[in-house]
Amino acid sequence: MNKKWLYTLLLSLITAAVLVACQSEDNADNEEGEISVVASFLPMYEFTQQVAGDRADVQLMLSEGQDAHQYEPSAQDVATVNEADVFVYSSEEMEFWAESLLNTVENENLVVARAADGIENHEGEAGHDHEGHDHEGHDHENEGNSDAQASVSIEGQADHYHTGDQIELTANLSEVVDYDHWHWYQRTSEEEEWEAVPDQGTASFSLEAPEESFEVQAVLYDEDHNVYAESEPVELAIDNHEGHDHGEEADHAEEEHAHDEEAEHDHGDEAEHNHSDDEGHDHEGHVDSETGEAEESLDISGLSDHYHTGDVVTLVAELNEDTDYDHWHWFMREDADHEWEAVPDQTTDHFEYQTTGESFEVRAVLYDGDHNAYAESEPVSVVIDDHEGQDPHIWLDPVLAQDQVAVIRDALIEADPDGQEIYEENAEAFIEELQALDQDYQDAFADAQHRAFVVQHQAFGYLANRYDLEQIAIGGLSTEVEPSPSRMAEIGDLVNQHDVPVIYYQQGANSSIAQTIADETETETEALYDLEVYSEELKEADLGYLEAMQHNLEALQISIN
Repeated sequence: MNKKWLYTLLLSLITAAVLVACQSEDNADNEEGEISVVASFLPMYEFTQQVAGDRADVQLMLSEGQDAHQYEPSAQDVATVNEADVFVYSSEEMEFWAESLLNTVENENLVVARAADGIENHEGEAGHDHEGHDHEGHDHENEGNSDAQASVSIEGQADHYHTGDQIELTANLSEVVDYDHWHWYQRTSEEEEWEAVPDQGTASFSLEAPEESFEVQAVLYDEDHNVYAESEPVELAIDNHEGHDHGEEADHAEEEHAHDEEAEHDHGDEAEHNHSDDEGHDHEGHVDSETGEAEESLDISGLSDHYHTGDVVTLVAELNEDTDYDHWHWFMREDADHEWEAVPDQTTDHFEYQTTGESFEVRAVLYDGDHNAYAESEPVSVVIDDHEGQDPHIWLDPVLAQDQVAVIRDALIEADPDGQEIYEENAEAFIEELQALDQDYQDAFADAQHRAFVVQHQAFGYLANRYDLEQIAIGGLSTEVEPSPSRMAEIGDLVNQHDVPVIYYQQGANSSIAQTIADETETETEALYDLEVYSEELKEADLGYLEAMQHNLEALQISIN
């Protein structure tokens, strides 16, 4: 009986000790993280961490190397957000999958922080469109005309443009003033409302010609953000000479063939090749003695995650064996519901094509001496994403980043009112660091005479607008595939035209190809961090947002001087 009593007492003591230990562990966990927060990608994660401190458990949804543009949330991601208290993302223009994710989540108590909402609350920027939306209630025909002190004329207009051409315009004011806050607006017809054109914050206008004609107008604002002067609408005509280019390209393709046999292949075998697609063309390279389909497969390198309208897609087909065959053709189609069509003037293992606004698939085929398909690639998708006319890279503007931080702060307070003081103190401290960063940029570029910089990817529009810089994008430039001599000449002309000493690449992508381009154009190469991806370079250098932006500042000073 005594032993049984002692055993019971000992078991009770052990149970009590375990309960006390668990309670202590729970209290420690609560001290470290009162709420659970999921942040979409790197800038949102770091902004949230800065505000939350030790008060919340913050998780990064996209892991190292993943790109928010091509990300697809997994079932585990949905489950994680279902259990979270707060979900933080920037905008649907950046995280296009966010809306679908939130529609899937069954968490009625989830607080959602759309950080891009903060730019609408920025002091002094109210009423101005930093994402390309129309100004609410802005009437270009009435507002400002009665108070306008000067007139604006637009120069540089051509009689017509082709889709993909570079439109270059200049707004000239009839008098000299200190105002330099410009916006450009566009509409497709008088029945449509005006919409602001992103990344056009100076008197100069530069835009890849779209597929349809449109009107453009320049507006100059004073220091109170009132319309000071505006131009009359100017119509920009897009004329692609429908029905002419195809025949002309076909004729040109025929001229490039050195003998009749190749010309016959260009018009006959391509049709036969397309016909084989209709009857079950095998993209895996299986042999068919009747159709002559490929035995070998090709790899395609140089593909970017997405392109903008007017970018030049540069790809190369790679065969994993040596061969004397050099008769190449590239084929493209809009999607799997359309037939493959040969791309004119693409008869080597290199593919260069200026995009026209629509995504498409492309594949390469290598023919043998008898004009049979010897090797072919799997189709690859060339994704055109113009962000619906909106620049999603808000976080690269240190001023707008402050507004995003404020949105995140308010969301954390809504989910955890008891932590309000902590969140407000942390947010204020981080905003002060962002203000100091903004001041560094202002000081660095205040007296600069040369304000243009050349980038591989058009991601720095907000940064350029904030500090009155000019971003010049070499769209589609690959760091894996060397450009053709003609493309290299285009880049060289641009470098000479703007007298730039350096070409900037994203996140340390300074490959041997980049160095080749630098050598050919007599420039240097340098990395700019757009922070879209938690890259290996960022991780190895242990760079946070502030450090990466300081690096960008120092790198830009090579061009901006």
